[in-house]
Amino acid sequence: MSAHHHHVDPEAGDLRVAIAVGINLLLTLAQVVGGILSGSLSLIADALHNFSDAISLIIAFGARKIARRPADAKMTFGYGRIEAVAALINYTTLVVIGLYLIYEGIARLFTPTEIVGWIVVIVAGVALVIDLATAALTYTMSKSSMNIRAAFLHNLADALGSVAVIVAGTLVILFGWTWVDPVVTLLIAGYILWHAFTEMPAVMRLLMLGSPPDMDMSDVIKAMEGAQDVASVHHVHLWMMQEHSTALDAHVRLVQGADPARARRAMKEMLVARFHLHHATLEMEEHDASCPDHDKQVGHAG
Repeated sequence: MSAHHHHVDPEAGDLRVAIAVGINLLLTLAQVVGGILSGSLSLIADALHNFSDAISLIIAFGARKIARRPADAKMTFGYGRIEAVAALINYTTLVVIGLYLIYEGIARLFTPTEIVGWIVVIVAGVALVIDLATAALTYTMSKSSMNIRAAFLHNLADALGSVAVIVAGTLVILFGWTWVDPVVTLLIAGYILWHAFTEMPAVMRLLMLGSPPDMDMSDVIKAMEGAQDVASVHHVHLWMMQEHSTALDAHVRLVQGADPARARRAMKEMLVARFHLHHATLEMEEHDASCPDHDKQVGHAG
């Protein structure tokens, strides 16, 4: 979880994201027109999802730009966490869209309309190709950024949605099963909600200053207390400053006669070697020092 392990070239991918935005906006327009002409709710559902893709990519693109700003007096840790905020916005829009599509899908089940299947199949086929192309543009970047991953999952879900719409349109052409269209809409909505609720906890954990999911707090404390010249540790905070940058601060009570400078240096070297913790703030305390937090190992007392 260290800052040096997973960083992406800051300028890498900007053009890919910009191209993906343009493609998705054009596709949204084509799907809305196709959905209105054909009477297909599932095609309009796919269009709404595609529009959210475009918005999500715009937000992701802007967040990447802001995240590169250096730390200043207002944002002393820098602007990197804006990407987590962008991811949260994108997942929230997915939830809203998913709930809206469920409402519309149920309504259409009770009031079915005539659907022109061939328009649905053609437009959804074009959408599938574009969705896959857009997902390919952002796939590499999605591995190292929750912000880009949110946008990538929008596109991946859309590609699967397009497949479902093609199936629905085909069944309308072959058998006249117009009820398949709202059913597919409900399936798309369920898939959207599943994606959003699966990914949101990690974003919330980062924004809530949570500890890294792949780092056990008790292991860190145990290693610190096992270091030379250390009697105990307390007031320990371990949190993700950004997706790939973790920080720690702690009070370290030393054994009697220990050299604080040597103990601090040794502990920092250990934290880097074992946990890739490059940002550690350690307050070294004499053996007989009085600290209001000495009874609270994790966090503040009281």
